[in-house]
Amino acid sequence: MPEEIEKADNVGSVSTSRYAEIVAELRKLIETTTRAQFTIGDYALEVEPMRESGGEPAEAIFTVKDSLFRLAEDIGLTYSSVKSARLTSAKWPKDRRQAGVSHTVHRVLAAIPDDQERFAAILTPPEGRSRWTPDEAKRRVGWQVAKPVTPQEKVSAIHSLAQDEEVAATVTGDLLRRPAVVAQVKEEDRVRVVEELTRDDKVAAAVAPDFLRRPAVVARVAQQDKVRVVEELTRDDQVAAQVTTGLLRRPNVAFRVMSDDTARHQVNNAQVERGRQARESFEQTSPVAPAIRQIDRSVEFLDLITACHAFVAASGRAVPGLRDRQLGDDERVIVHENVARVRATLDWIETAVDTGKVDVDGELARLLQGE
Repeated sequence: MPEEIEKADNVGSVSTSRYAEIVAELRKLIETTTRAQFTIGDYALEVEPMRESGGEPAEAIFTVKDSLFRLAEDIGLTYSSVKSARLTSAKWPKDRRQAGVSHTVHRVLAAIPDDQERFAAILTPPEGRSRWTPDEAKRRVGWQVAKPVTPQEKVSAIHSLAQDEEVAATVTGDLLRRPAVVAQVKEEDRVRVVEELTRDDKVAAAVAPDFLRRPAVVARVAQQDKVRVVEELTRDDQVAAQVTTGLLRRPNVAFRVMSDDTARHQVNNAQVERGRQARESFEQTSPVAPAIRQIDRSVEFLDLITACHAFVAASGRAVPGLRDRQLGDDERVIVHENVARVRATLDWIETAVDTGKVDVDGELARLLQGE
């Protein structure tokens, strides 16, 4: 049991007391290192002082970069290290540098543009902290931290790591497999993701039927989009016929369709054409077709006789009513026109009966139409 308690108080492989000794020694070393880095920056400033934007003195033999690069090589450091140390020293005059604060923290806080704000910031560590840390300094200036804590910091870290398109694609695919993650994605972002994922027609064709099987999804589709979808899905005549048959079994749909003159005309034409095709098929294939044709001719004969009888009977009732009655000029013209039509019709009947020809010439057609 005592061993377990001691291990619980350890930091890594050392006890807390030993850890405290190590920290104290390293802080002394960091102070020395900080002074050394500021010294490097101060000397770099002496070699190349900070200048106003716009240039160097005409007598300068080397550019700023050339001078700093030469200094870096002569002391065995990288150009970027010397350049960073120079900028940090320029931002922190000697009387503003804080003992116990690392050069790294000074360098990060140097990103605060306003001098007074920067000098005040280094004196006030974050709430709950006794001293500045590099990550806290980065949070202060809005840089990406080494150890993300807040959701936004973690998001920024992921974005930074996923700048490569292949990495981003892999990460996105993994995340979208987690229902809890997808549930938190904003609606407009989901729409945008789906649009991007379904740019390929094959993928879109595979996904669309699944969506259209969900009543809640279909209910949210705009009416004009529903119409467009149905039109696209019924381009095939067989599919269109099957769908139309189902729709016309719904009374409300059938009523609205038949209210459209064009649709009603097409339906009537279709019925006539279907009857004609059925009759042709029957006459060509049925063994009883000849007998039926004989019956049809008999029916036509009876219809014709009936029409003539009806005309004669109607005339017999109407003509006696003209007794002692003088028709006006307009009335006589109308009666004569109709009598001419009747004569032409009678001639047509006689020709059809005698010759079997039922064609109508142009003049007769005009008379029958009342022209």
